[in-house]
Amino acid sequence: MKLDISALRYLTSEDWRVLQAVEQGSKNHELVPTPLIQQIAGLRGGSGVHKCISALAKVGLIAKVKNAKYDGYRLTYGGLDYLALNTHRKANAIYSLGNQIGVGKESDIYITASPDGRQLVLKLHRLGRISFRTVKANRDYLRKRSTGSWMYLSRLAAQKEHAFMRILYREGFPVPEPVAWSRHTVVMEFIDSFPLRMIESIPDPGKLYGELMDMIVELAKRGLIHGDFNEFNVLIKEKTVGGKIRLEPILIDFPQTVSTNHANAQMYFDRDVACVKRYFERRFKYTSDEPGPFFADVLKDADPERRLDVEVEASGFSKKMAKELERYVEVVGGDQTEADGASVVGDGQDDAEDDEDGEGGEDEEHGEGEEDAPQDPQVDDPELAEDLGSLTIHDNLAVKPTSGADYGLMPLDLPQDPDVVAEKVRTKKKASGWAI
Repeated sequence: MKLDISALRYLTSEDWRVLQAVEQGSKNHELVPTPLIQQIAGLRGGSGVHKCISALAKVGLIAKVKNAKYDGYRLTYGGLDYLALNTHRKANAIYSLGNQIGVGKESDIYITASPDGRQLVLKLHRLGRISFRTVKANRDYLRKRSTGSWMYLSRLAAQKEHAFMRILYREGFPVPEPVAWSRHTVVMEFIDSFPLRMIESIPDPGKLYGELMDMIVELAKRGLIHGDFNEFNVLIKEKTVGGKIRLEPILIDFPQTVSTNHANAQMYFDRDVACVKRYFERRFKYTSDEPGPFFADVLKDADPERRLDVEVEASGFSKKMAKELERYVEVVGGDQTEADGASVVGDGQDDAEDDEDGEGGEDEEHGEGEEDAPQDPQVDDPELAEDLGSLTIHDNLAVKPTSGADYGLMPLDLPQDPDVVAEKVRTKKKASGWAI
C-alpha cells in the first residue's frame, strides 16, 4: 500500500488517542468493540469518540469488517504507519518524508530526513503481502496461533532487524547505521550505492567475491548466519582511496538471520555460499578455484566468548519471538524473486529499529510477550488498497547527498496551536461534504 501522509497534520490529539486505543485493543481483539475504544481512549462522552472514529475511518486508518457480529473496528496498515511516524516525529528521529525509492514483496522503502537535514531511509515491514496470494495454503498457520497477525509479525521483523543491525554496526561490520525503530518501521542511514544485481561488470570480480565470502565466514564465527545472502541484499558502494575507486560491499536485510546453533544452521550457511557462487558464475563469469567455505571449518575457528547471537537475545528479542517469526518464514518460503531486490533498489540501506524511539505513554508499544489477534487479510476494504508503484531502474537509484536536491520531502511537523488544527479539520470536513 502507498504511504499517504496528507491527513497527518489534520489529526487532533483526540484522534491520536482513539487511534492508539484501537492499537492497544488489537492485542487481544480481532475487532476492537467501540465501548472498549472509548474506555481505553479515556474520552468523555460517546459523541466525541464517534466523531474521532468517523474521522479516522474516513482516511482509512481504521476499518470495519464486513458482516461482523458486533460493532467494532480494526487497525489498518495505514493507521499503524501513522502511529509509527508520529512516534519518530516526537522523538526527532525524522522531520520529513519523501519519495518511495523501493518496494519489495514484504517491505516499502522511503527517503526521509532528520531535523538537521541528514538523509535517512525509512523501511516499513509489511509481512503477509505475498502471503495473500497463497492465503489458502497459509490458513492453517493463521488459525493455530494468535501471533499470526501480519502486523505483529511485521513488528517482530523490524525489531529483529534493528537488534542485529545495531550490534553488527557496533562491531564494525559493513551495515547501515541504525537510527530508530518503532512498531513495524526502521529508520537507518542512507548509503549512496547500487544493489549488486544492478552491477553489469566489475574490474576485479575475484576480489569482491573474496570479500563477500569473508563476510559470510566472519558472521558465522560470531555466531550469526544471514540466511538470505544474495545479490539483492548486498549493496555496492564506490569509495575513492588514493585516487582509485574501490568497491565496498554493504550488507542489508536481517529479519531472516539465525544463530549458528539453529537446527538448520548448516543448510542456511551452505545456501548463502551457494547463492554467491552461482551469481558470480552467471553474471561475472567468475568461478573460484577454492572450495568452500565449509560450515564445520568455520565453527572450529569460532570464539565462544565473542558470539553475537546470545547478545541479541539478551537485548530484548527473545527466543519466543524468534520462533514465531521463523514459523512465518517457513510457511511462506524463502524463494527469491525480482521483487525482493526491488525493496533495496537505490535505498542503500535496509532495516533498523529499536524501542529507543523515545515514545511516550500514549505511544506505548506491545510488550515482549504480548501477542496480536489474527486478522484475516481478505477483510480489507478494496477501496483502501492501492497499487504498488514499482520503480524503473532510473528512479533514484543512486541519490547523491546534495543539500539542494529535491526528493519530495514533506514535513511531518504538526501545528502547535490546537485552534489551528481544529479549524483545518472543520474546513476539510466541510469541503468534503461530511461536516458534523
